[in-house]
Amino acid sequence: MTMATSRYPTDVLAAGAQRSRRTTPSRDEVVRSGLVIEDPASGFCGAVVRWENGLVVLEDRKGRRRSFPLGPGFLLEGEPVTLKAPARRSADPTHTRSGSRVGPAESAKIALPSRIYVEGRHDAQLVEKVWGDDLRHVGVVVEYMGGMDDLPAIVAEFGPRAGHRLGVLVDHLVPGSKESRIVEQVAAGPWGDHVLVTGHRYIDIWEAVKPARLGLQEWPRIPRGTDWKHGVCAAMGWPHTDQADIAAAWQFILSRVGNWNDLDPGLLREVERLIDFVTQDHLDRES
Repeated sequence: MTMATSRYPTDVLAAGAQRSRRTTPSRDEVVRSGLVIEDPASGFCGAVVRWENGLVVLEDRKGRRRSFPLGPGFLLEGEPVTLKAPARRSADPTHTRSGSRVGPAESAKIALPSRIYVEGRHDAQLVEKVWGDDLRHVGVVVEYMGGMDDLPAIVAEFGPRAGHRLGVLVDHLVPGSKESRIVEQVAAGPWGDHVLVTGHRYIDIWEAVKPARLGLQEWPRIPRGTDWKHGVCAAMGWPHTDQADIAAAWQFILSRVGNWNDLDPGLLREVERLIDFVTQDHLDRES
């Protein structure tokens, strides 16, 4: 007599059968912008762009968006998680985006004569988003600098001196680069003691944003001879025909930056150095 056999030792639809097969318990995960989540039921994987009314919105690398109910059933780096909405924030924030503690309300300050110059519009926008509150608190104005070639003339016109310091943040400040040679020229000039030029190692400020905030393991590697921003957009599958496309790409990246924790620690260190440098004479007078 032939006996019927089954591939399944038990009824997989029976109550508790699926739970018994699960080897890894689900853990709670507070939802946040940029968190890369997979919905295994549909196979959709994307970064969190927002959450509201019990729903979380994910966006994949092709810009497609889908909404899912908050709760269990998601995967984070292959592990099951239950997505939870963050606790409601108090009406008054306790820290700025840069991580500084918020002090009592104060009247607007007169701008210090010292200044910080930032190379590139995108750099200036990022500095404003993360450090804007801190800079207004100490009365430091940030100026936009078109490129490093302009720096010697800017320094000469500004005339740095005690109480009138100049700090400069530049891209791609690595040994042997054009940028490093200009920095050496400025440092050797008559105003060297009252000028601090520093920066980050990246070709562009975009790379100072942690790649995980965009659902990446690392930023794309762009071949020499290819415009870096256009190359990144092409690798990401984003439009990159004209400057409007590049500007839109940057606004998307900037939207992924919530605070200092979304940036490379090296950039944080150098911006804080600049703020300390240009306010030093002012603090000395107050003390």
